[in-house]
Amino acid sequence: MAGHFEALPRGGAAVALDEVEIAILRSLAVQLLELIGPGDEPAEDADPLAALFAEGPSEPPADPALARLFPEAYASEESDELRAKSAEFRRFTENDLRARKRTDALAVVHGLDALSPKGDGGAVLKLTAEDSQHWLGALNDLRLTIGTRLDVTDEEESEELYRLPDDDPRKPMVMAYLWLGVLQETLIETLMP
Repeated sequence: MAGHFEALPRGGAAVALDEVEIAILRSLAVQLLELIGPGDEPAEDADPLAALFAEGPSEPPADPALARLFPEAYASEESDELRAKSAEFRRFTENDLRARKRTDALAVVHGLDALSPKGDGGAVLKLTAEDSQHWLGALNDLRLTIGTRLDVTDEEESEELYRLPDDDPRKPMVMAYLWLGVLQETLIETLMP
């Protein structure tokens, strides 16, 4: 189980994580939460119907990583009509997408915080099928964000990352990107029938 997820007999998945892996995953999830932002949560006494129709931003994010997490619905550089449609789509969908991404990242933080360390500081993380879905979403968002920061745009560039010299300042981020890929891939495998 070390280093990758395995399916649990009654559904869900498990992975053994050492103390450093737990700290890295938690730190990355918290950074993702900070990048996504707090969002505009409706007050408890707010009208739930009005919350359904709350409008979000109509402009794409300036940060390339956020633009990757919240992409354009249409190739907006094509025409004014498509730019307008893309803005309209973003206005009515981005708040929900941000909320889902926050929920996924929080599931990672809460899951890691609930671990009971073994004698060596590591622990076995066990996820339900629902938790697995949240983790899968967060792992995907983390990889998209790191991949954007590394300028990974295709499989060929991803292959070049394996050959970076150890003194390259991008090496730690590359190692995290590749490790998250293994976690994501093995978690997907646990969800397949």
